[in-house]
Amino acid sequence: MAFPNVSDILATTIESRTKKIADNVTSNNALLMRMSQRGKIKTFSGGHKIYQELSFAENGNAGWYSGYDLLPVAASDVISAAEYTIKQCAAPVVISGLEQLQNAGKEQMIDLMEARLGVAESTMSNIVNEGIYSDGTANGGKEIDGLEAAIPLANTSGTYGGINRATWTFWRNQIQDAANTNTIQADMNTLWAACVRGSDRPDLIMMDNTTWLAYMASLQALQRFTSPEVGNLGFPSIKFMDADVVLDGGIGGDAPTGVGFFLNCDYLHYRPHAQRNMRPLSPNRRYATNQDAEVQILAWAGNLTTSGAQFLGRLDVNA
Repeated sequence: MAFPNVSDILATTIESRTKKIADNVTSNNALLMRMSQRGKIKTFSGGHKIYQELSFAENGNAGWYSGYDLLPVAASDVISAAEYTIKQCAAPVVISGLEQLQNAGKEQMIDLMEARLGVAESTMSNIVNEGIYSDGTANGGKEIDGLEAAIPLANTSGTYGGINRATWTFWRNQIQDAANTNTIQADMNTLWAACVRGSDRPDLIMMDNTTWLAYMASLQALQRFTSPEVGNLGFPSIKFMDADVVLDGGIGGDAPTGVGFFLNCDYLHYRPHAQRNMRPLSPNRRYATNQDAEVQILAWAGNLTTSGAQFLGRLDVNA
């Protein structure tokens, strides 16, 4: 006899794992992990768009004065917001009527749920990680507006976050198109300098295999410094200046070929919806109308946003 409350087991199991799944997705990606450390993972609760506040100009009233000089107090419009579409993804967890019969008893059903949820968890993690690098156009524009959208090679055209790069120069990321892998040290130096403003500078550099191998080959043994902060959490890294350089290549790496992203994580934000951050769509039973099956859907909604595109850089290496 099948356990009578199989739907309750499914619902409660997936509900109890939602925070763990969300945390695992974050810790499985070096960029999301760094944003978590910087407090740049912030949920939103509603609205038609995700709005990311940004400062696009200086206060025109500021300046030197002496004694009784009149101080300007004109209105100074220096704060605006980029707007991002809410993107969604889901992983349905399905249990057929036959599987319910075959997994009689609470323990067997929990084992089955753990296995199914483990697959859903890893699948969602892979989807989000892939989306972190996307340009937001895949799957009919339903994918995350990732680094390819925030830090494109063509940085003087196109609209990102509702702001036209052709019009607003502050919204253009830095680029360095390298001629070949032999010049990678000089090209990285040039790009680094372009991304720095005072204490604002890149703190994380994500590379694919091609770029990583070129950088490694350019180093002498005594120049290879590891970062315990990142390495101890599962991401072996070396340093460039004081930024962690992380390989996101190898098996299943999602970084685009021949690209290194110079990231200042103070200006990147992971914005999941508070009610859709790896949460079940509904705790109620969902039945297929023409099948003997029950479904729970693990869902995510949100986007990757930017508040300072000019502090982000892209190194393209032509091997």
